Order: sequence, then C-alpha cells, then structure tokens
Amino acid sequence: MTAGQLETPEVNLYYTTRGAGPNFLILQGGAGNAEGSEALANRMADQFTVITYDRRGLSRSTPVRTEGYEIAAHAADAARLLAALSPEAAFVFGSSMGALIGLELAAHHGALVRLLVAHEPPAYRLFEGAEQEQALSGHAELLATFQREGLPAAMKVMIARSGVDFNDREPEVPLPTVAAADPQAAAQRAADFTHFLRWDVPAVARYQPDMAALAAEKAKIVPAVGTTSASTFPYRSAIALAGMLGVTAAEFPGGHTGYVMRPKAFAAKLKELLRQE
Repeated sequence: MTAGQLETPEVNLYYTTRGAGPNFLILQGGAGNAEGSEALANRMADQFTVITYDRRGLSRSTPVRTEGYEIAAHAADAARLLAALSPEAAFVFGSSMGALIGLELAAHHGALVRLLVAHEPPAYRLFEGAEQEQALSGHAELLATFQREGLPAAMKVMIARSGVDFNDREPEVPLPTVAAADPQAAAQRAADFTHFLRWDVPAVARYQPDMAALAAEKAKIVPAVGTTSASTFPYRSAIALAGMLGVTAAEFPGGHTGYVMRPKAFAAKLKELLRQE
C-alpha cells in the first residue's frame, strides 16, 4: 500500500492505493476514513488498484473550513482524486453516505465512472409524503440526540436505525468499536464521528439526487441492498432508486455495513458484478 496527499484549493486529501489492475474507488460510509474498509480493500487488491481516502474534515484530510459541505463538494473531491490518479474511468463502490457521493459523481462527473455500485444510499428525498417525513425524522432524532446527550448516545441511535447486527459478521472480523487502544487514535476516531454527525448527517438529509442526470448514466449505475436490511430506510431508498432508473437492485451479503462485517463474501459479489461490465 502507498499513501499520498492530493492538494487542492479547498482541501488536501489523504489517500491510499494498493494492488494492480483497473482503478477501484471505495467511498466510505459514516465517519469511515481511508482505513474504514481495510478488509474489503485488501480482498479487492488482487484484481484492482484500490483507492481509498479520508473525506474532507476527517482524519488526515484538512480543509480550509470544516462546515457546510454538501454532497456535491464531496463528489468534486472524489472527481479530482480520480482525475489526478489516472485518465481512465474507474470502478466505484459507495455505501451509505458514500453511495450518495457516488451518485453525485456519476451524475455530474460521469466520464470518470466506469461502473458505480451504490449500496443502500440514504436518498430519502426520493420518497414522497409520509414516507419521506418518517425517514427524515430519523435524521432529526439522531441530531437531537447528539446535541442533547452526546456522541455515544447518538451512535446507538444511528446503529439501531440502520439495522446493524454485530453478530452477522464473518468469523475473522472483530467486533467494531468507536474506541481504540491508542489514546490519540481514539481521540481522532471520536473527532471524526463528531464531524460526521455535526456536518455530514445534515448534508445527507438535504441531498436531492439529480434523477435526470442519473437516468442518462443509468447503464453504469447498480443500486445495491443487503440481504438483511429489508426493514430499513436505506434499503428502501436503494429499491426506490432502482425503480426510478428502471434497473434491478443487486443483493449483497449482510446488512447496511456488510462491506465491513462480511468483507470476504462482499468482495466476491463485487468481483462478480464488475466482471460482467
């Protein structure tokens, strides 16, 4: 694995690359930084050059300012990174917020995307009426809990609403934790989650996908869901997106965080999909 720093007028993006083959960009969900999908990245590196990075505001990516970013700004960062690393279009996988960034990337920087797998994007403004209100109220509840009770309580709400089952993981995957053995790493992890809740979660709630632009790129977009996520809003959002694009949603092992909890099976499914392109 090699690490680098892409300097732009707004942010210096920390990124890593590993493996060999066509470029494959992973867009993290939540407060995941470049290491947030380590197990998946390692399993994809036998066939692809895997790219991961810290989103602006997280860990080693340092922005000029740290607030008010929309999903479009994150997609522009991803576009700059891809363009700087290779003239060839890349395979892209995004999960949760990362899937929203992937959709924005495909819609407005489509020449850089060879195929996008958008896993359970919380695109709740695709819903209508009471369903949209119910989905967005979950974001409001999460933010209210964070402001009132702090990070640990907000994390519990977020985990519950996304249907994460910590028992549904491959044997070699340890139980995830916000904490870390190293105090400095633990402090950075807490800072990343705080940034995510304060600035990224509101941006997710505001995001309105450009369906006309996505429809023009639908041949390269694969909405995806987890096998155990059917009761959650991110799952329903992916199904709604697939219906609007007139495509079939792909089914992946596990739930909303299947790429972290079940990386072996998840990577096998990803490779199967990408081979079909």
